[in-house]
Amino acid sequence: MFEAYLTLSLVLAVLALLITTRIPADVIMMAALACLMIVGILTPRESLSGFSNTGVMTIAVLYVVAAGLKESGAIQYIAHRLLGQPRTARQAQGRLLLPASLLSAFMNNTAVVAMLIPAVQDWSQRIRISASKLLLPLSYAAIMGGTLTLIGTSTNLVVDGLLQQQKGIALGMFELAWLGVPVLLVGGGFLLLFGDRLLPNRQGAVEQLDQAREYGVEVEISPGSPLIGKTIAEAGLRSLTYTYLAEIERRGKLLPAVDPDTTLEAGDLLFFIGASEGANELRKINGLQPASEDVKKLNIAHHQRHLVEVVLGPDFPALAKTIRESAFRTRYKAVILSVSREGSRLLGKLGDIRFQVGDTLLLEAGKNFVDQYRFRRDFLLVSLLNNSTPPDFSKAPMALGWLVLLILLSTTGLLSILEAALIAAGGMLLTRCVTASRGRGAIDLSVLVVIAASFALGAAMTKTGAAQMLANLLLGGADTGMSPWLALALVYLMTVVFTEMITNNAAAVLMFPVAMAVSDQLGVSFMPFAIAIMFAASASFITPLGYQTNLMVYGPGGYKMADYARIGLPLSLLTGSTAVLLIPWIWSF
Repeated sequence: MFEAYLTLSLVLAVLALLITTRIPADVIMMAALACLMIVGILTPRESLSGFSNTGVMTIAVLYVVAAGLKESGAIQYIAHRLLGQPRTARQAQGRLLLPASLLSAFMNNTAVVAMLIPAVQDWSQRIRISASKLLLPLSYAAIMGGTLTLIGTSTNLVVDGLLQQQKGIALGMFELAWLGVPVLLVGGGFLLLFGDRLLPNRQGAVEQLDQAREYGVEVEISPGSPLIGKTIAEAGLRSLTYTYLAEIERRGKLLPAVDPDTTLEAGDLLFFIGASEGANELRKINGLQPASEDVKKLNIAHHQRHLVEVVLGPDFPALAKTIRESAFRTRYKAVILSVSREGSRLLGKLGDIRFQVGDTLLLEAGKNFVDQYRFRRDFLLVSLLNNSTPPDFSKAPMALGWLVLLILLSTTGLLSILEAALIAAGGMLLTRCVTASRGRGAIDLSVLVVIAASFALGAAMTKTGAAQMLANLLLGGADTGMSPWLALALVYLMTVVFTEMITNNAAAVLMFPVAMAVSDQLGVSFMPFAIAIMFAASASFITPLGYQTNLMVYGPGGYKMADYARIGLPLSLLTGSTAVLLIPWIWSF
């Protein structure tokens, strides 16, 4: 009994840390795993069993498959042919729901949304419909599309891995489609009927680009200037009040995100960004002369400039710090031009703005920035806004061929999903749809560690009887006569609440032993409860924090927290009710 209470206390501590702190989820989960091992609740073999689970390994391999589809341009190839030229927001949403949901059925939905956000932004400008009408439906369609197949979302694979490990049962590739298709039709129908009315008509970060550059001042280092030979810091150009140095043009070459130790030379053209008062501030510095007009809007079409949009993730190292304190320019070799939060560009001096999760930054950076930080956990989204390098579309048919082979091998039962995924990933690498370095970088180790380590918490809950205690609490007593249908609804609701507060995979792993205990106590089949956890852990529509794709569209769509609740709450109720009503008919008690 003591071990059960200790395990429950540890689970509560994990939940509290995940909700209230910015400590990375993988660090919290590994600390919990270590505690369970050290106090002797689990053996080392039991603690580390998650790292050998087939579901976890399948997720890792599918990251490489998704990278191959992304790098080859296969997703854009399909999307551009399906989006077309709609005339109304409703038509545009209808065109978007189909490709987003179908693509998410066969690859990681986070990757699908990351690839489609820039395409949808460009598309929205071309058809003159606000991106805020399209990006949240994109996220929701990807979430619902992930429930169509076993490989559509990592949550499905995690629960399937638990079923294989504990019950010796493996789900088929399309077994979830019996429920996924009705849920998608109901949820998609709701978005088409009410999405235009419930979604805001608001500017995102890209649409604010003309305002984002503030005012620019262009000055020149005059011949014989006392500043020649001094560094930027020594010349006093690093910490001005109203403006800051964004870039230097030297002999026709642009030097963005200049280092404070850069030495100034005669003839250097210095570009400063800030308030219009910056011009007067610069006039007072001996050795600077106006290069042309004093104050002007900067020309964003300069061929050597690379404008990049990034969305800050929960692992960004400078959260809660000001831009000045973060040393962003030094760390990332990029200049922040603007910060957008909840659909509005933050005004005031840039250096005083404090970073928050979901902030959208417009950067001016070097040409290698996107490749360097695309797979880093600092940013949820890294998107080049101009001069983007196109994918190698010649590889798109080959990449799609490997995906089709994966589906055929797994659905016909010739190979398991893990084995089929290994062949597809190997094929992607051998045919150069993705390079080994890109494939390696696409594997999200922090997500894999969270999932694998959370298996230890689930195992401890089962071993110590903590899951049974929670099941008793949920059912209101050991001798309850509660209807299995009502118990299923309560398990679904608890999983949804957990998902909105913590990661969807951790919610699924923590709820799985509770659901198994509930089914055992009621004397009914465990399958309806396992399926309910799969769908509930993926059905995160109410907040931007519950699912990564929701947070990815937060800044680019210019959304506010209330926007998610306004459309996400009825959508969650509708899809949840559909799932709870249909699950017992498909997988009987």
